[in-house]
Amino acid sequence: MELYDVLIIGGGPIGLACALEAKKNNLKYIVIEKGTVVNSLYNYPLYMTFFSTADRLEIDDIPFITTKPKPGRQDALEYYQGIARAKDINIKTYEKVINIRKSAFFQVETSKQNYFAKNVIVATGFYDLPNLMNIPGEDLPKVKHYYTEPYPYAFQNVVVVGSSNSAVDAALEIYRKGGNVTMIIRHTEISKSVKYWVKPDIENRIKEGTIKAFFGAGLLEVKTHSVIFKTNHGEIKEIENDFVLAMTGYLPDFDFLRNIGIQLNNDCQNPLYNPETMETNVEGIYLAGVVCGGRDTHLWFIENSRIHAKKIIKDIILKN
Repeated sequence: MELYDVLIIGGGPIGLACALEAKKNNLKYIVIEKGTVVNSLYNYPLYMTFFSTADRLEIDDIPFITTKPKPGRQDALEYYQGIARAKDINIKTYEKVINIRKSAFFQVETSKQNYFAKNVIVATGFYDLPNLMNIPGEDLPKVKHYYTEPYPYAFQNVVVVGSSNSAVDAALEIYRKGGNVTMIIRHTEISKSVKYWVKPDIENRIKEGTIKAFFGAGLLEVKTHSVIFKTNHGEIKEIENDFVLAMTGYLPDFDFLRNIGIQLNNDCQNPLYNPETMETNVEGIYLAGVVCGGRDTHLWFIENSRIHAKKIIKDIILKN
């Protein structure tokens, strides 16, 4: 039996930061990632630009070099995957963690084999489970919860649900490739969190009518060739439609967290952990990164959760 000091679930930026910190402190570690390295970033829209500057996305004080004022998806992939290669991170990709059992040590069952570890870090993020609308027709093939690029939607009638960065980026890109875009937005305005250099663009397109927007509205049903929604005045409308992009956000895997014994609190499903050490109510299981926020997925980002790696590894060393 090979016993690791720490097993890290998730090979995203924060999972890599935990691996680097473990390696620096001579801990025997392994990272288990169900996709490729920084899989969530790989699945971001192709032309996505980060809100943050490169220095705020750095891990382990490794410089993030780019000529752009703000890095894009490809810059980030090059940076983080480059670190994994250069630092020879011990990572197993395309291997999904199925269950964790605790006896003398943690037994971690994956889709390929079992591992044994003294400690486990859950750094799984929240990009894998869409926040479903739970309306009729959401399971139709025309409904997408992820957006990659605008070209498939050229000359199509596209409904974009939401007003976050992902929704606004999709609406603008599709409009500029010839798509007929209608936004269904449950709030009364475009989200204040939208990137400051993009917000005026979408507001001006809506004002001039080239992108249609219904504020205070809600999608009620998706049909094969149309959608039905309710306006802020309570009026029921039906419009022709080819695709629906439901940019309604994503959630951590709460079932997985519950199954391994982590306590989830209130409607936001906030996991219980010690903010000083990041250890959960299950001794030896730690949380790192955006998974710490439960449904409050806006609380944690790469730039403010990088510190989790140092906190966790420090606590593990002190316990040993």
